[in-house]
This record gives sequence, structure tokens and C-alpha cells, in this order.
Amino acid sequence: MQYINEMREGDNVLGHYLCKDKQQFKSKAGKPYISLKIQDKTGVADAKIWDVNSPDIKDFQTNTFIKIMGNVVIFNNNIQINIRKLRPSEEGEYFPMDYIPTTERDVNEMYDELDKFIDSVKNAYLNKLLKEIFYNNEDVKKSFSTHSAAKNIHHNYLGGLMEHTLNVAEICEFMSGRFKNVNRDLLITAALLHDIGKVRELSDFPVNDYTEEGQLLGHIYMGAEMVAETAAKIDGFPKDMELLLKHCILAHHGSYEFGSPKLPRLIEAYILHCVDSMDALTKVFDEILENNENSGLWTSYSRLFQGTLRKSEF
Repeated sequence: MQYINEMREGDNVLGHYLCKDKQQFKSKAGKPYISLKIQDKTGVADAKIWDVNSPDIKDFQTNTFIKIMGNVVIFNNNIQINIRKLRPSEEGEYFPMDYIPTTERDVNEMYDELDKFIDSVKNAYLNKLLKEIFYNNEDVKKSFSTHSAAKNIHHNYLGGLMEHTLNVAEICEFMSGRFKNVNRDLLITAALLHDIGKVRELSDFPVNDYTEEGQLLGHIYMGAEMVAETAAKIDGFPKDMELLLKHCILAHHGSYEFGSPKLPRLIEAYILHCVDSMDALTKVFDEILENNENSGLWTSYSRLFQGTLRKSEF
């Protein structure tokens, strides 16, 4: 098969892909067409079916594998596949792991790193809380190492949640020793748990979409709720400690505009917000540079960063 990151304008495409989205629209002339998003482990691409009544276009559903034939064009500086033939894939025609983007890090090594961070938290209550959540919570045990950190924006691949969490904890560790008023154990615990609600907010791969609970509540609230549920099981867990930890989770997006119900009022919450944002946005920046299809050092326009970006080669 031809991977999406290898596709170039003018290529003919024939292969199996995961259909992540399917919507029907009408052109300005009133002609119906179908817009798709197809995925493999290297990325996601837009695709269009202009002749929806063609006998070569068979019925298909989202979050299923499809075999397509088409050609690659460039639209708005991004590749687009115009599909001429399509049918549902049959069992055995594809290898599922070819369609699930995956962390480049070794999962066992990340688990070792997680264990070291948990063991480094000396406060007995916070240490017990982390062990209860990461070792005894069935949702977390089942999904933490394989979940993404987001549906679309950053670390949106298998293992992305664990990778992002450890990145944030590592940078928070660095920051904790540089300011006098930082409680290191609180900050590291908050870093490890800030996105833990995503194991409930997002479904497993290959779907990787919002659950009903995720749509209605969101990972920020659900993460704070998981902390409260777990703290209630630990005899004598201090209420003020629970309150400060929940505040860090509730404030980690930093502003009402980006979904935080509270603004940071603790130095630990503020550091966590800054580090979380830095890791997420830098990851997006890095992926834009990595996937740049333009010749030369400059990328196409990025709406997120409000301009074109340059590789730092000289």
C-alpha cells in the first residue's frame, strides 16, 4: 500500500484505508458529493467522491476499512484524493496496525519511567493515590498505554497519552527545583494525572472519538472526578490536599476560552498549564515541519500558528 505521508500530487492510489469520517454535501451547482477523511498510521487525508451514483462506489460506513482507487490532487496546499472506485475491505485484506498511528517510543520503557515518577512522590497520600489510579483502576490499566492524548490536535496516536503525560512530568520535574514555593510532590502528581480523564473521554482505536461521557463532561471534569473517587477510598486522605490537586487538573488549560472551569490560582497549577501547553503546541509545530510537503525550508500556512513555519537548517 501507499502510505498517506508518501502521497504526492498526480499519484494514482490503490489500497486499503480506514474511513474516519464520511459526510454528504452539495456543490455550488447543487450536485451531491461525499467528503471523507481516510487514515493510515502515517496520517489523515481528505478524500472526495464526486460521482456518488457511480456503480463503482459501494455502500460503506465510518470507522471501517475501505479499498479505494483514485488520484491525488492538491487543494488548499494539502493533498486530496479524488476517489473513482470504492468498496468495503474484506477480512484478511489489510493489517490493522498499518492504520493506527503509534508512538515511536518503547511502551515498556515508558512504563518504567512512569513507575519511577510514582515512586519518587514521597508524600504517602499522593503516592497511594497514584498507585490506586495507575495500578488498580480498570479503565486506566486497560487504556492508558494505548490511548491517544487527543482526537485531532496533538499526540493523537496510539500511546500518545502516555508519551505526552511523561513529557509533561519530566518538564515539571525540571521546573519544580527552580522556584521556592513549588510543592514538588503536588506538581508531579498533577502532571501525571492532568489528562487521566481522557481514558474515559476518548474511545479506543481505531475509532478514537469522543464517548458520550466525553462529549457531555470532558476530560478535565472527569479527571478531577477520578481523583475525588480515589481519594475517598484512601483512609484519612487530607481534604485540602485533594482540593489543591483537583484545582491543578481543573485549571490546566489555563483559561475559560480553552475549556478550564477555573484559572490557575496555585503556582503548581500555573506551571502545569504552561508545560502542558508547551508540549502540546511544540508537538504540533514539530509534526508540521516533519510532514511539510513544500520544497525548501518553509511550510504551508498554518492556521494554528498564523503563518508559514521554517525549518531551522542553515
